[in-house]
Amino acid sequence: MTPRAACLLVVLCVGCQTTAVKESWQTKLDRELPVLGHRNWIVVADSAYPAQASPGIETVYAGGDLLATLRAVLAAIDRAKHVEPVAHLDAELDHVPESLSPGAETFRNELKEVLKGRRVDSIPHADIMRRLDEAGKTFRILMIKTDLAIPYTSVFLELDCGYWGPEKEKKLREAMAARKSG
Repeated sequence: MTPRAACLLVVLCVGCQTTAVKESWQTKLDRELPVLGHRNWIVVADSAYPAQASPGIETVYAGGDLLATLRAVLAAIDRAKHVEPVAHLDAELDHVPESLSPGAETFRNELKEVLKGRRVDSIPHADIMRRLDEAGKTFRILMIKTDLAIPYTSVFLELDCGYWGPEKEKKLREAMAARKSG
């Protein structure tokens, strides 16, 4: 390879990396969502959430408001029809006092409205971290970081099948067991 060709190759590679870096989180979500399915996760994280090292976890920076980002993520998931989110919240969030973290109460109230009508549970933060770390060994997780500076506000969306829920699965398993024993 000539020096000129090598230089051109380096310029092209740097250009490709620069293009990838400029991809917005929304574009990334739109590109990734069709290939994500049940057992994948999308996390809309506060600013202090750590970049995890599990191989399946990819972190992108959205900046801005967590709730606005969450609304956009939920709208994209709702359009996707093949998946449905189960929201996991840090159990600690309910106990963060307004006096120590101004805006916590307003955030909690607004978050309840954003998640109204959806499956939601609260789990201790350390347990969610362990679940994500374990899931990241086998399944892909998209972490979208925002600028929110209130503790325990990250929203963990575990994707479930959008067209086959727990009730249908239960009925299927019962029918299989009945057929096997009968």
